[in-house]
Amino acid sequence: MRVIDFCMVGILLLLSGWTSSALAVAVGHNALAKQAAFYFDPLPDKAPSIDLIDNFEEKVILGQRLFFDPRLSLSQTVSCHSCHNLATGGADGLSVSVGHGGQTGARNSPTVFNSVLQIAQFWDGRARDLVEQVGGPIVSSIEMASTDPLVCAVLSSMPEYVAEFGAAFPQRKKPICFSTTKLALAAYVSTLLTPDSPFDRYLQGDEHALNEDQQAGLQQFIALGCVQCHTSVNVGGNSYYRFGAAHEPEPRYRPAEDVGRSAVMDMVTQAYVFKVPTLRNVELTAPYFHAGGAWTLSEAIKVMGWTQLDKKLSAKQCKHLEVFLHSLTGKLPQLQVPKLPAATERTPRPQ
Repeated sequence: MRVIDFCMVGILLLLSGWTSSALAVAVGHNALAKQAAFYFDPLPDKAPSIDLIDNFEEKVILGQRLFFDPRLSLSQTVSCHSCHNLATGGADGLSVSVGHGGQTGARNSPTVFNSVLQIAQFWDGRARDLVEQVGGPIVSSIEMASTDPLVCAVLSSMPEYVAEFGAAFPQRKKPICFSTTKLALAAYVSTLLTPDSPFDRYLQGDEHALNEDQQAGLQQFIALGCVQCHTSVNVGGNSYYRFGAAHEPEPRYRPAEDVGRSAVMDMVTQAYVFKVPTLRNVELTAPYFHAGGAWTLSEAIKVMGWTQLDKKLSAKQCKHLEVFLHSLTGKLPQLQVPKLPAATERTPRPQ
């Protein structure tokens, strides 16, 4: 039986009123595993492009320091880690992040975990890769509010950074610049992968990695059509969707003033189109959606069922989908706060 036939079996059983657990049993582990293998891949231990980067380990060590260093910001109080806290799922747990001078942006801070595997960066996909993305918040007036010259002046004032940039970029006549700062940060962020989740182990052939309810949730995830957007290695992050394809979401989920990719591409057809978020570690990254309007997974699941799939999901369906999503939580990177270089009398003072 082909994979598409398995999908049809699942849909027909759902329409006939079978319970989720009965559905999972009826389809069977082997059939469900084949379906899952068609739509998903396990997370790798490291990003595919890492081995292609010269002096990668030196760049990662440097990038880790830069990620935690608030002196890259104008006030010297906001770091990359402020909004992408590795102890809270790689995000900050706020609807919208707080930046320079207490200012807030319009969008929820997405998780930094597994971000290297996405098709693009930011909710509207305006950055093509991590190198382009990491520079944006540093010079944003409402985030870190710094500038290219100021970043270079701060880093050049500290002998330890001078030595580390020299080791990471030995081929550069002037190792410290905004470009190399972005490259080092991107190298570090590319290592923040979370493999070995129960779902990964299931995809790798461990039929007991998911319990019965989680397998039922996986079957529903496929049969209901969630895999139209949430697929591949990151269970999302590799395509775009119009938020409100079936029904208009409430304003707290989709504020009218945020038109998504339409503002980036200047195309009416891209109105309210956003990058599909990854569902990896999703139980750790509330609140949900680009405006941070849903505070529980159950709420987010109901909203997506109605606005995207034109389905009012039952409590049992939501429960099984939620427990399946819990199986996407992987092994988090070891949290190590690095020792930062000491400032000197030449280090620019906070503004």
